[in-house]
Amino acid sequence: MTVSWNDVRRRMMETPTVRAEFERIGPAMEIAFALSDARRKKGLTQDEVAQRMGTSQAAIARLEGGKVNPSWGVIQRFAEAIGARAHMALISDQTSK
Repeated sequence: MTVSWNDVRRRMMETPTVRAEFERIGPAMEIAFALSDARRKKGLTQDEVAQRMGTSQAAIARLEGGKVNPSWGVIQRFAEAIGARAHMALISDQTSK
């Protein structure tokens, strides 16, 4: 029997400690996934982006892996390296009043 990711995630989120950790790292992971997705859509490798930014492939892997909290300047440099522009948005939190 195959279990869907949504079912696994729903069950995991029922555990208070797992939910708290997910909420803590969620925003950083959103940035990491956005960087990775944007790079892939441009058809670039991590190494190509690193060369354009004057850094290492390992540094790009850390950015895309959510292992670092990038500054706005790093995000802008990343965007420029992939031929894009960075855009920031504040989105209403549906759980707060």
